[in-house]
Order: sequence, then structure tokens, then C-alpha cells
Amino acid sequence: MDVFLQTLVAGVLKGGLYALIGIGMTLIMGVMGIINLAHGQLMMLAMYVTFVLNTTGVDPYFSLFVAMPLLFLLGVSIQKFLLNPLIKADTILPENQVLMTVGIGMVLTEIIRFIFSSDYKYITSTYSNQTFFLGNISFSMALTIAFGIAITFTVAMFFFLIKTDLGRSIRATAQDKDAATLMGVNTGRITVITFGMGAGLVAAAGVLLAPVYYIFPDLGGPFTAKAFIITILGGLGSTVGAIFGGVTLGLAESMGATYFGMEYEDIIGLTIFVLVLLFLPGGFKRLTKV
Repeated sequence: MDVFLQTLVAGVLKGGLYALIGIGMTLIMGVMGIINLAHGQLMMLAMYVTFVLNTTGVDPYFSLFVAMPLLFLLGVSIQKFLLNPLIKADTILPENQVLMTVGIGMVLTEIIRFIFSSDYKYITSTYSNQTFFLGNISFSMALTIAFGIAITFTVAMFFFLIKTDLGRSIRATAQDKDAATLMGVNTGRITVITFGMGAGLVAAAGVLLAPVYYIFPDLGGPFTAKAFIITILGGLGSTVGAIFGGVTLGLAESMGATYFGMEYEDIIGLTIFVLVLLFLPGGFKRLTKV
């Protein structure tokens, strides 16, 4: 029983961070209708920002105040100067914006590789390897802090989308872009802001993961895949669904690693993904209705 509870705790803590990664992608996908395949690379960039600041003595979590605004501005610039011009461009490829995000991801990876090489980096902090116990269940101090911050961001984002005019405009654009435009919403501005917010959220996830994860240029690809799975599990454009999707993926990976072996971690997660597509095509959004 203790093993099961320990696995459950590990899965939920990991799932909280996955939810934060997924919310950024689902916002972009909901508003723009495209998959941002540079999502993981933006997170990787935030992890390197955290690494650089840490070498100067800055606590990893204080890097949030630098990495999030920096990635927000980068996201705004990408949307405004690289993606928006493609909307009106004539092309033989219908999803040229998606292809552009692939190119952006590759460029970011190679720039980081040129600057830092392909060597693995890691961040040292006083709490990276600390644990505390509740009964017989151990909790990673770094993952618990990261989980708490991730939940705070997630709840804040939920209320931002529900309670503020800007949040309502984002939701309206995601639901029906043409109708939102007719109602006076500046959808062009909303898409720019949304991409920036998505980049800022995934930057937060990168900062929170940095103390417990190796940092290397190629980690962006696997995390883009995880974000995509979470988005599909949760239902396109659903922030609440992304939370359930992130926790589900975290639990699936944790259970797979414990009961089948570390090499089966990703297989279990992908199996859950396929099962949800088969039996719940709309993702958890069909259940949460939000």
C-alpha cells in the first residue's frame, strides 16, 4: 500500500507541472487553431535562463521574475513578426504556421547548442535533493514547492480567463473567432497576447522543472510531445481539461515506472493517450464542460 501511495504522490506532483505545460499549449491551440511545435523548446530556453542566473547565485525560483517576462516578450514577437504575416500569405501548404513553429523550435535548439554545447547542465540548490515525510510517504522538497507554485499559476490563470475582460476576449476568440471580431474584439491583438501568455506559462514550468531535471538542448522535443498529449487529453482549448490531462499523464507515467519499469514510463502514457482518443474523443473537456 505504501508503494502505491508513494507512486500516487509522485504522479500528482509531476502532473501538476505537466498541467502548467499543457495550459500554455491549449491556450494557443484554442485561440489560433494551430499546434505550437516549438512549445517544448521555449520551455528549454527558460530552463537555460534559470541555469545562467543560478551560476550568478540567483535562487532558481526567483528566476520566474526574469524568465516569464522574457519568454512572454519572445512569444509576442514570434506571433507578431513570424506567424501573423503567414496568415495572409499565399502558400501551397495550408498549415504553414505550424511548419514555422517547427522551424522556430529547431533554430532555438541549435542556438542553445552553439552557446552551451550539448553537455548536460544541472542546477544546484539547497533543496534539490531534500525530502520530508508524512507517515511513510516521502515528498521531494523541490517537486512539492514546484507543485504549489504550479497550482497557484493554474488557479490564477483560470480566474483570469473567467473574471477579466481580457480573459473573456481570449475565450470568445477561442470559441468563435469571427463572432468575436463582430462583437468588437481585436482578435489580432488577442492572438499576439495569447501566444505570449502561452510562452510565459511554459517558461514558468521550465523554471520549476530546472532544479529537478537535467538541462540539455534536445529536451524540447519530448516536452512538446507531452504538451500535445496533455492538450488532446484535456480537450482543445480547455484549461480545466489540461489540468486533468496533466495529472492523468503524470499518474500514468508514475504508475508505469513503478509497476512495469522506467523504460515503460512513456509507453504507458501514450497508451492512455490512445485509449482516451478511442473512448473519449473530445478529451476531458466533454466531462468538465469548461
